[in-house]
Amino acid sequence: MNADKRYRIFERLRAENPKPTTELDWTTPFELLVAVALSAQSTDVGVNKATARLFKVARTPEAMVELGLDGIKEHIRTLGLFNNKAKNLLAMAEQLIAHHDSAVPDSRQALEALPGVGRKTANVILNTAFGVPVIAVDTHIFRVSNRTGLAPGKNVNEVETRLMKVVPREFKQDAHHWLILHGRYTCIARKPRCGSCTIEDLCEYRDKVDL
Repeated sequence: MNADKRYRIFERLRAENPKPTTELDWTTPFELLVAVALSAQSTDVGVNKATARLFKVARTPEAMVELGLDGIKEHIRTLGLFNNKAKNLLAMAEQLIAHHDSAVPDSRQALEALPGVGRKTANVILNTAFGVPVIAVDTHIFRVSNRTGLAPGKNVNEVETRLMKVVPREFKQDAHHWLILHGRYTCIARKPRCGSCTIEDLCEYRDKVDL
């Protein structure tokens, strides 16, 4: 895919959704960190239901520690892997208190040192909470990048590296949200909705359907 086509893709995604954002509910960087940490193998809808309960009693690292492991589990037990997620949330809160004055750090190294935080989660926090123009590659973005020809790669790291290289600077801050929403609602896994896709004529996918 050439640079002109990539530019036009993002122009259209921006026109369709000028101010994209995450579908996770959050008001502080700590709440976003908790929500993203809970989102593994869970839907945003499911996470929002769980955090609606959790944030009523634990919106800060101190409150999370006070709630304790069993209390955290009780509030997030509707989510998959809730036992491990609860352990990570507690350990994460303890580390934030001990090493970061209870504040969520704004550096990748510090974020990835927190329990349960990998590169993708760190990228989401950096981009969404702190305005850093990085792109977190999840299953939706991996699929869209490969299927459309936008930034093909064999794994998420390859796709991320390529996206960071080829996405025009003016679109980089919002690229993560545009691509994830496009993959979630239009370029879905089993039967992409090519007929209603705003970038269908620019997409290089060979097996288009629903046209």
